[in-house]
Amino acid sequence: MTTTIIPGELVRIHPRVQRITAPNPGMMTGPGTNSYLIGDATGDLAMIDPGPDIASHADLLIKHAGNRLRWIFCTHTHQDHSPASRAVKQATGAQIFGFGRVPDDGRQDTEFKADQALTNDDVVDCGAFKIRAIHTPGHASNHLCYLLEEVSWLFTGDHVMQGSTVVISPPDGDMYEYFASLNKLSSYSITAFAPGHGHVIEAPREEVTKIIAHRLKREQKVVDALAKMPTGTATLDELVPVVYDDVSPKLHVPARRSLHAHLLKLARDGRAVEGEGCWQMVKA
Repeated sequence: MTTTIIPGELVRIHPRVQRITAPNPGMMTGPGTNSYLIGDATGDLAMIDPGPDIASHADLLIKHAGNRLRWIFCTHTHQDHSPASRAVKQATGAQIFGFGRVPDDGRQDTEFKADQALTNDDVVDCGAFKIRAIHTPGHASNHLCYLLEEVSWLFTGDHVMQGSTVVISPPDGDMYEYFASLNKLSSYSITAFAPGHGHVIEAPREEVTKIIAHRLKREQKVVDALAKMPTGTATLDELVPVVYDDVSPKLHVPARRSLHAHLLKLARDGRAVEGEGCWQMVKA
């Protein structure tokens, strides 16, 4: 039976992995943002995704990591994932790793600064374990997943989330790149996903297959919706209630962003065009 995630509770989910969830539950974050501590009971520790700038959460991370923390890894720089890195670094002296900052779109941690920038397949030797960075743009252009190589667990940030669909928000979010990043994971040996939100996913390949199928089904709804429009053209606002008729209207604002990402992917595929705010399919 899956247990309820309780913010602030330290939970050992693997002999080498502990989880602490930030007190920021919500529509976009589920139970809250997961922070992970990597390492055994006595050696040096690494942390993945310190989380949001919430003092009580940072204090808990510092308390549980103590003076054994050496490495802080951020999957990306959205406000619920990286800001607490500064308080944790100040208290522990640990080094911060990440891809780097991107132009601010209103959701970025503009103060983020990595002590060491990482890109695809960079490996950080943490002594008793190694962490491999895998560049997975899509949700964010600077998104990295982290593979704990000794146990083949992938810490997925917002690339794959348990219990909810990842929102892709242009211009930094890119649906075309998201599909490519999902397919990219098949080239790595992965036994489980530890996501930034929700529980561990123990069937990673099946999960990726399910996500891709869901996205392709949604893409087809976009194509079908445009075909049914009397003029063959439509704005984003006209398409949202049709393409997302299975989603609560309360979610239509983030759904509109993912819809835009789907249309931009169709344009990149040569299947759709946009003009003066209206979209239409390209005739074969």
